[in-house]
Order: sequence, then structure tokens, then C-alpha cells
Amino acid sequence: MRALGVSERFACRVTGQNRGTHRRAPVTQTPADPDAALRAWLRDYAKAHPRWGFRRAYHDARGEGWTVNHKKVQRLWREEGLRVPQRRRRKRLGTSTAKDTPKADAPNRVWAVDFQFDATTDGKPVKIVSIVDEHTRECLGGLVERSITAERLIDELDRIAGDRGYPAVLRSDNGPELACAAMSDWAGERVGLAFIPPGQPWRNGYVESFNGRLRDECLNINLFWSLIQARVVISDWKDEYNHHRRHSALGYQTPAGYAAACIHR
Repeated sequence: MRALGVSERFACRVTGQNRGTHRRAPVTQTPADPDAALRAWLRDYAKAHPRWGFRRAYHDARGEGWTVNHKKVQRLWREEGLRVPQRRRRKRLGTSTAKDTPKADAPNRVWAVDFQFDATTDGKPVKIVSIVDEHTRECLGGLVERSITAERLIDELDRIAGDRGYPAVLRSDNGPELACAAMSDWAGERVGLAFIPPGQPWRNGYVESFNGRLRDECLNINLFWSLIQARVVISDWKDEYNHHRRHSALGYQTPAGYAAACIHR
């Protein structure tokens, strides 16, 4: 090629040399593991997010500038032993919804509310309220208390509405904090209360899914020594959920990023 000025294709054809063999770098110039840097990044990623899977790691890797496809990330994820075990639950039957069920076809249209419980190491209860915008998947509420009454919940809803406005519908189960006279008086004519049928939590699927992520990625891997610590840890997790955790239902955008760019008004 240097002497005659011919192309690589012509020179390989004349000499009988395979072009792939010709282009292959010598062993002395080939690193022992060309994916070592990506493997290290995936291990650090899995350590920071022990309950996240390779799909979310792939989108975050692309977001940080790695040029890699999802199949390679999946292979390295499996080779490094980072696979997250999943508990397969039996699917329920009869999940059809009523025709008058409100639809979250725009931000601030439907808020879903539910409660979750944990405990500090001294055995005292910790009650957590979750408020989710069903369209943007944003977590809006941040109450973490020993006990949450209807009046305390109403104060939290008013605080959130001060920034976003009131929703058209508040979807919840028939818990005593929600199906009470105080909540009915507060809602009045400005907020519709949509109660799911008793014993059918899948009718409130958005907030139930959020509670599952909160339980799996935060509550199950942290011990709380005090209520203050629980508030800080859960608040940090909710902030990460809104601003850094990519949501598959939103095209792997973060809830806050999707809400900022949402045109469904």
C-alpha cells in the first residue's frame, strides 16, 4: 500500500489477506479488558442504586456520554452479577374500571393519595403519606410523621396547592383520614373525591406502584433510628425520584423533566 499507493481492499485481495485480520490490533496493543471503565461505572451505579435494573442504567449511561447499546449494558450487568432479583406476584383478575373513573389526561388533573407505614429501631411507628400526580408521576407530598390525622393531611394538601393549584380529582381508598367529614368539608365544590371500591387497591395503581418503589428502594434498605432521620432519608429519596430517576412510562424521562416539558394543559 505504501510502495504502490493502492487501496487496502486491493492490497488485501492481491495478497490473500483478510481485511478483518489486517485491521485487528496486535495483542500487545489491545487492553486486557476494553470494557473495564464501563464495568467500574456500572458497579458504582449499582452500589448507589441497588434496586435499579440495567435498563435504567443504560439510559443514565447514555445520558452521561457513554456510547453503548442496551445489549452490551445487559451483558456486562449480568457478568458483573448486578441482576436485581424480582418477586413475581400472581396477577389479579377483574381489574376493569368504571366508566365514570376520572382520567389523568393532563397535569394537575388527578392526584392519588395513599399511606404507608414503617417503624424506627425503637419500635415506634412511622407513617408516610404519598401524593402523586397521575399524569406526570411526580411525588408531591412529603409528610413523615408518627401519626397523620385528616386535619394534618388537609394542611399538606393546601400547602401543595399553594404552588400548583388544586386538582380536579383526589383519588384515594376509604381510609379513615380520607373518608371523613373533615375531608368532605375541605373538598367542597373545588375538588372531587374519587374513592376506589374497598379491597381493590389496583384501582389506585399509580400511587400503589409508587409505594412499591418507595418500599423496595428506600424503606427496605434503610434502618431509621429517629423520626428526623426518616424524614431526611425519605425526602432525599423522593427528590431523587422526581429529578433523577428515569421513568419508563415517560419515555425514560424524569417526572420533573417531563412535567417541565409537558404540553397537555
